[in-house]
Amino acid sequence: MNYANFVPPDLLPLVGNLSTLPERILISSLITVIVIDLSSRGKNTTLLYQISLISMLIGVVALLCQWGIQFFLISFENYRISNFSYIFRFLLLTCSILSVLLSIDYIRCSKMASAEFLFFILTAGSGGMVLCWANDLATLYVALELSSLSSCFLSGHTKRDIRSNEATTKFILMGGASSSLLLYGFSLLYGISGGQLQLDKIASELPFSQYFTVIYIATAFITAGMASKLSLVPFHQWTPDVYEGVSPIPVVAFFPVTSKVAAPALFTRLFGLTFPYLSNEWHIVVGLLATSSMIVGNLIAITQISMKRMLAYPSISQIGYILIGVLAADPENGYASMITYTFIYILMNLGTFARITSFGLRTGTDNIRDYAGLYMKDPVLTFSPVLRSPSLGGIPPPSGFFGKLYLFWHGWKAGSYPSVLVALVTSVISIYYYLKIIKLMFTGKNGSSDAPTTSIQNSLVSPSISRSSIEIAMIIRALASILSGILIDPIIGITRNTLF
Repeated sequence: MNYANFVPPDLLPLVGNLSTLPERILISSLITVIVIDLSSRGKNTTLLYQISLISMLIGVVALLCQWGIQFFLISFENYRISNFSYIFRFLLLTCSILSVLLSIDYIRCSKMASAEFLFFILTAGSGGMVLCWANDLATLYVALELSSLSSCFLSGHTKRDIRSNEATTKFILMGGASSSLLLYGFSLLYGISGGQLQLDKIASELPFSQYFTVIYIATAFITAGMASKLSLVPFHQWTPDVYEGVSPIPVVAFFPVTSKVAAPALFTRLFGLTFPYLSNEWHIVVGLLATSSMIVGNLIAITQISMKRMLAYPSISQIGYILIGVLAADPENGYASMITYTFIYILMNLGTFARITSFGLRTGTDNIRDYAGLYMKDPVLTFSPVLRSPSLGGIPPPSGFFGKLYLFWHGWKAGSYPSVLVALVTSVISIYYYLKIIKLMFTGKNGSSDAPTTSIQNSLVSPSISRSSIEIAMIIRALASILSGILIDPIIGITRNTLF
């Protein structure tokens, strides 16, 4: 139904402007953060965090209000607003809020510049939100680069750290290469569609084009570019190096959750709207990429000794799981399973990084061996992974089990039998390295290099100071990851019928 008939013509520009209100709020907030930081010369950091959090909360409220009155929102020439975009924009705002909450103690204790950190968090969040509703190639590319470059600058936030500089260099080089592949594919689509930029118009022109070879080449370049952005195997080499090299742990926490939200949203819109008649071809390619990512990510994660590097490889496999929902894409259950599992993964992963942020603040290390015997030294810090790690591995009854069950079931019904079978086997493999950490915390012996000694020598802050909002947030996210499994039916109901 075209709701434009129910809206007066003079109100159409107003409706179109209000549809991007959450993004406008974030942009106004990041400008305010920079202005206040310059005027106060970096002294009033608490106010900067308050402004950022309040603006993102206002953005969430504005988005939910718009979602409630979405029958007033119509599609315009350059973009369209839908249930699909509302859900992913809400997830991105949630990621940004949780990441800022996670970073408050870390940035303050490590004495890093908070204004730049908040600026890039808000910029990456706003760019990712635009990706969810943009309907033309130019806007998609600009929004993607806005989010990618902000993430690159975040990875190099600690300018004097050599490993962080190396990780940033790799990030920029690989990001530039993937953006080049994506841009070349976009240019081919623009040419063979007769100069069209809108995705729906390109999709209507492609079936009548005689340049089938060019269409397949464009699809291949776009797939390679998106696979690199999603860190799918074999385009994943940069991911573990960047995760391990980036010093601010909250930045590492921000990478996987935002990429698991913005990139699948872009991937689904781009392929679902532009190549509907080539679904068999790109489904086969994406299925192979997802399957190889699940296998490689889980197998290599077993051998890692660095906690950040160990979490990098499961993030590669997790995007393979999420792509099963993309392959089983139907408005009723396919997208719903993908979005539901993405939401659960955000809670699980951010909670895990809250744990290693707190541990890193006290000990100055992320080596897995240093977690040995942690239960005897800090039961609160042990409580979170005991609840969350089984959820990440898909062990019942936490929410991760129900999310994977729902995702795999609809992938099986859609005919993605090889991908689902591989996902089941690799999920069992992932249980090993998640439970290994729990076992180490309860029964491990740390010997001479115990955590208290390391804490005194290398920690960023004393244990009494670091025991604050991070632990509270860690417990809340652990409980939220469990409650989301109990309330999974209402979540699925909300995410159904996510039409473009």
